[in-house]
Amino acid sequence: MAESSSGNDPTTRPQVLHQTMTSFEFLDIAPNADVQESEFKRLLGYPSDHALEGRALELAAWAREWYRQHGTPWIYARRARTVAMHEGKIRIDGIELSPGKLYERMVQAEAESAMLVAVSAGARCEEYARKLWEEGKPDEYFFLEIYGSAVVEHLVASASFRLCEWADGHDAAVLPHYSPGYPEWAIRDQPALWQLISGKAGKTFPERLEVLETGMLRPKKSLLAVFGITHRTDITPRLTELIPCESCSLPACRYRRTAQKYSLPRIERVPRGEFEQDALPKDGASLQQPAPYTLSLRALRLWSRERLKLNFLADRSVEASFRYDGTTCSNLGRPLAFDYRIRLGTPAEGYPILEATCSPSAGDTGYTHMCEYIKGGRKLMESIANEKPLAGQSLENVFAWKRPYNPAACYCSLESRDHKWGMVFEVLHFALAGQAGGVLSERNGE
Repeated sequence: MAESSSGNDPTTRPQVLHQTMTSFEFLDIAPNADVQESEFKRLLGYPSDHALEGRALELAAWAREWYRQHGTPWIYARRARTVAMHEGKIRIDGIELSPGKLYERMVQAEAESAMLVAVSAGARCEEYARKLWEEGKPDEYFFLEIYGSAVVEHLVASASFRLCEWADGHDAAVLPHYSPGYPEWAIRDQPALWQLISGKAGKTFPERLEVLETGMLRPKKSLLAVFGITHRTDITPRLTELIPCESCSLPACRYRRTAQKYSLPRIERVPRGEFEQDALPKDGASLQQPAPYTLSLRALRLWSRERLKLNFLADRSVEASFRYDGTTCSNLGRPLAFDYRIRLGTPAEGYPILEATCSPSAGDTGYTHMCEYIKGGRKLMESIANEKPLAGQSLENVFAWKRPYNPAACYCSLESRDHKWGMVFEVLHFALAGQAGGVLSERNGE
């Protein structure tokens, strides 16, 4: 990766392509991407005063160093030539958008212009995280995924600083950014916004960025945004939601007008598994060993220890819960968490799957940022709640289930949801069958 000359100074100037009172354009192909530890911890789900230690500290340091060496961040911004607002619509340079809350903010602030911004953490981060997942390294995958998301937020804050710097010299004020996929702004506007941004930039982008039909960005660790611009600097201090500083974590900013007050909702910390090997009944021999697991032995061991909880009832039936942590396919790859709850029959019956449910973890709202949820939230959640694969069948049948390979970390498609159910059943099978002392299949890496 080309090292940024900015070091840890977020105010180092990027490559300014054009800047006057009425126009502004810049591209930074090596911005500072040194995420604050407090922001990284927040996205990981830790309290701000929590001190990372042990394995978590090791993984956090590894993710930061990996990105420092291999990450390819960039920022692009330009001022729109024309902006017109009417009846909930904003027409920017001739292209109409329906941004909901952004429209309301711009009307409140009597904004007369806008800045169009694109930021990206680059493709390498996403590609390597996917490779880690496929290699059965879920911890490394998760920490690198989250660091990539933290980089995008950091880049947005850095872009906001550049815009505030320009506005300060032109007796103007910058409004908080807003993006397709945010509340009240349908993600279907993403292609139109990208057309506005890329049409002007030509071939100046350091990496390819594309918008899929769903509105998802590729690389997913990217964001398109609009910042309103107003010369009514007497209004914004009175309308606190129009001050971007309240949600900006950029340190030592000389343009800060008020203290940071809030951040994106943090996810819950991933709980540790509570069952111990010697607490399991020794009747797992009813499950086949060796078994043709698709997950690596490392992943099976780690997830059965840290994500799975088992409760053995008096009649020898089993209640199980599994916590899955993933990310959305768009909107910065926001963290999300789902809980799987399964009830199995007895070993003598072959562990039939009597109940199986999947739902968002308590307190987690990451799922609301998934593409399919934004398009039709109730329909998606009903589908997730009603899908009960292998219901009434033996747990053994997970190996005969011909499900698609789709390791996407979100829940937007049936294929990705079936893939996750398969993983959960395999981890459960491994935890139960492992007590019989059978020899594991060589394909699992041992």
